[in-house]
Amino acid sequence: MKVIVDFCIVPMGVGLSVSKYVAECENILKQAGLKTMLHAYGTNIEGEWDEVFAAIKKCHEHVHEMGAPRISTTLRVGTRTDREQTMDDKIKSVQIKLSKNNIV
Repeated sequence: MKVIVDFCIVPMGVGLSVSKYVAECENILKQAGLKTMLHAYGTNIEGEWDEVFAAIKKCHEHVHEMGAPRISTTLRVGTRTDREQTMDDKIKSVQIKLSKNNIV
């Protein structure tokens, strides 16, 4: 099953900056062959369910190995059965509606 996930991993007990941990997770997601879109408060991930969640597990394991004693992760998960939809499809749909209203 295809899935789109909004993934926000927050290592705790490692200081104020978490960018090095996020960068490591981005590498893990890319190595898994997943399509990703980094944003200011997380990463959108697109792929097959099992592959996406296996990569998220690897992120948790690696961030713990890097010294984070605790991790708080927020996930939003979307699936569809009526048709396939990509992250790009979802964004284009909104952009088209905005352009019709001269907002873009």
